[in-house]
Amino acid sequence: MTIPAQIVFTADRLQFVYQSAPARFLQNLEVGEVGWGMADSGLFAIEVDGERIDAMHPDLVLQAVNQTTPAVGQTQTQLTFAYAPLQLTIDFFVMTYAGATLCESWIVVKNHGSAPQTITRLDSLVLHIPSASYDMLHYTGGWGSEFGPVRGRLNGDVRLETRAGRSSQGMHPWCTLWRDGRSAMSVSVAWSGNWAIRLDEQNDGGFELSAGLNEWAYFSVLAPNQSVTAPKVAWVLNDNPSLNDLAQQYAMIGRKYWYPHAPLADAMPVEWNHWWTYEDRAINEEVFRANVDVAAKMGMEVCALDAGWFGPSDPGTHWYDYRGDWHNVNTRRFPSGIRALADYTHEQGMAFGLWCEIEALGRHAEAAKQHPAIVATRHTAPLGYVCLGSDAGWQWAYDTLDRLITDYAADWIKLDFNLDPGAGCDRTDHGHGAGDGLLCHYHGYYRLLQAIRDAHPHVVLENCSSGGLRIDLGLARQTHMAFLSDPDWPEHSLQLFWGAATMLAPDALLHWGFCEWGFADHPQQTFDPQSTALTVSQLDYYTRIGMLRRFGFSQGLPTLLPWVADRYVQHITDYKNTIRRFVKYGVLHHQTNQPRRDGTLDRYAAFQYVLADSAESLLAVFRLPGAKPRRVIPVTAIEPELQYQLTWLGDNRVQTMAGADLVNGLYCDDLPEPGAVMILIRAIRSA
Repeated sequence: MTIPAQIVFTADRLQFVYQSAPARFLQNLEVGEVGWGMADSGLFAIEVDGERIDAMHPDLVLQAVNQTTPAVGQTQTQLTFAYAPLQLTIDFFVMTYAGATLCESWIVVKNHGSAPQTITRLDSLVLHIPSASYDMLHYTGGWGSEFGPVRGRLNGDVRLETRAGRSSQGMHPWCTLWRDGRSAMSVSVAWSGNWAIRLDEQNDGGFELSAGLNEWAYFSVLAPNQSVTAPKVAWVLNDNPSLNDLAQQYAMIGRKYWYPHAPLADAMPVEWNHWWTYEDRAINEEVFRANVDVAAKMGMEVCALDAGWFGPSDPGTHWYDYRGDWHNVNTRRFPSGIRALADYTHEQGMAFGLWCEIEALGRHAEAAKQHPAIVATRHTAPLGYVCLGSDAGWQWAYDTLDRLITDYAADWIKLDFNLDPGAGCDRTDHGHGAGDGLLCHYHGYYRLLQAIRDAHPHVVLENCSSGGLRIDLGLARQTHMAFLSDPDWPEHSLQLFWGAATMLAPDALLHWGFCEWGFADHPQQTFDPQSTALTVSQLDYYTRIGMLRRFGFSQGLPTLLPWVADRYVQHITDYKNTIRRFVKYGVLHHQTNQPRRDGTLDRYAAFQYVLADSAESLLAVFRLPGAKPRRVIPVTAIEPELQYQLTWLGDNRVQTMAGADLVNGLYCDDLPEPGAVMILIRAIRSA
């Protein structure tokens, strides 16, 4: 085929042009008039037996260019390069989107020769960014410490990564660069396992930015005609420094193209989950039914049975040790079985949810003994999980989930994963190699979730991993929401939401309001909804934080004080009638800096959701402990010539303000410490 001299990836304000002849180089990569890629950018890179091959390699030949339109507004460009010395092809894919400056890129490497080839590195994005003064923001991650901000000047080489086998254990797979304080670029690896983002300083003062699969402990031995697909990398360019603009691009493309749909998920239901109050020690079918009765009266829409429903009936056993034995119901706690609970929940007009850690194998699980071919091992030692890179493991997991959904009439599956696979499985009888077991596991996991959604399109899939230790754009394409963290005390929850909403839309996030921890010990998890010292303003503050995204509770409902239950009903009503349409459709604006759970940084948190026509918005303002009594909160999408009606939801307060005043911000001087308001803002237009 004839190769065009210029290959254009352009969309919206993004100018992305690759020169293919007479010499190959990146001709242009800019937004507005801000250029981000130098001519010698590699675009992608692989390593084969120690040799680096990228788009600038002199022995690489561009063989074909193909552009397709997978969906309206999407353009996929495929560049096929051949590397004759090793008889490899590298397909470099770029996806662009109409109306956006966000791109995705990834590579597929195939061996066309007669001898095996060992791949040791897969970078889906490589750019030489120009010399400038750069600041960088990224987030650390850990149990109960997700989305910890790290911001500073970029000096010397920087490497962001995880080697734990879970995308958010250690660091989250996302970062943003600001150049000279005037423009910005954000990068996110859409992968749930080990990833890396590297910034290597160059002789000209710029940096080589590379992102993709972490090369640590990785290698794929490609047999003849075998290929390997690298993780996708999403990247956004902006000609201004607004983090809101970058976050809104991720959210816009996620909602339109990435996130899966199911009728129940799209309804944004209010959920109750049994876990924190009862764990596996105090839950049984009588307790669950009693909570279902109250949840129905309060207007909740989903009741979920978390861990503790499976395994032996011996009260001395612990759920963690028997993960994998999903066929074995704890009949001591649930003598009528799980289907009876699902039927009872449905009779009360609500959906039924069930927790399952489908990848895990507890140390006493019968499943590992009955199905040895599914067990992931490294150096022959069991790793505690099912290898989904094996046909046997994949089929077992699919059959198990399919049976749970069908037999128990489940409408919602909470998928957890409470271990670090590290470098992953190295068994060579699984269909993968000794060095790419984790890569194949996650490709298998994505394929499993897609297959379950195809077979059960009504079922909601929730992504959880020890709270928020596997939050990424890879799983966001396969599950309907990501659970943010196990702990949920207010300042922690606000910090999480602020950070997570820079890469995912609010409707892709779930975190309950301040929960009642009945057994676990945590210094900050002290909420007691039965306390006589609890005030209305405190309860509103705790609860409204949970209403910023998908909304739920994990509290003992039958023992709530009457006024607390009544106030919850008011909040649930406000969420269902007003708030959730803003969470689902609104463009989110972070109106303050990120608060910190340790009491530092901003002690106010404000978020505004603006609907497409800008005639309505929702402003949520939180005054944290230690905050000053007065603060002016920025307000977006205000026309100075209009009048606006402000309604304080749940607080019987309505006020009219001139747009000319509101455009300068909303003066807050009457919030208690701590306190929260949610304000509906509507333009008053003449008939």
